Amino acid sequence: MRILGIESSSLVASVAVVTDGVVTAEYTVNFKKTHSQTLLPMLDEIVRMVELDLETVDAIAVSGGPGSFTGLRIGSATGKGLGLALKKPLIHIPTVDGMAYGMYGYGGLVCPIMDARRNQVYTGIYDNREGFTAVREQCAMDIDELVDELNNMETRVVFLGDGVPVYRERIAERMTVPFSFAPAHVNRQRAAAVAALGCIYYEEGRIETAEEHAPDYLRKPQAEREREAGTAPHNFL
Repeated sequence: MRILGIESSSLVASVAVVTDGVVTAEYTVNFKKTHSQTLLPMLDEIVRMVELDLETVDAIAVSGGPGSFTGLRIGSATGKGLGLALKKPLIHIPTVDGMAYGMYGYGGLVCPIMDARRNQVYTGIYDNREGFTAVREQCAMDIDELVDELNNMETRVVFLGDGVPVYRERIAERMTVPFSFAPAHVNRQRAAAVAALGCIYYEEGRIETAEEHAPDYLRKPQAEREREAGTAPHNFL
């Protein structure tokens, strides 16, 4: 089995290939460049380096949200384009699931947090000790409510994601159960985790066509929310 993984839900741009349970290639960049500038060149480099024939890929796993609206659209368009060109199915990987799966085997709860601003995070709670189980499926919620919920579970927790630098001090102040922050090599999104989880979903038949694939934003864009609330800035031009 060979699964191509694409991750572009945040500042991280990442492409990976998992073949028969082994990461055969991964290219990850965490830098301020538009994903439209990075994803395809990264894929081209992987294809060249490992002499990959994309026709041998069984499916394309795409980080499907939540996250950056622009990043998700670019990742989705890339996956859909490849799926259509290669006539391959897509696998929708919830972004937070993919992040948590990167901490597989951790002896406690795994809690990815992505900064959604205004005291909100995209998050989920996962138990990876025996298999991969979502205790709370990915959602948007208030960071303080999340911490209270974790404290009530009375189990050690590891946090990861770009929400950690934003809320690190608040977490440290409010947590009453043992907790830690994931180290550098597993504290952000990675396409290898997306592809590896994609292997499991593929075997379970959780696939979709390129035409069916669409990102899951969880929330409307900020401009749209402000317009609906009547707080969007007026354009006087």
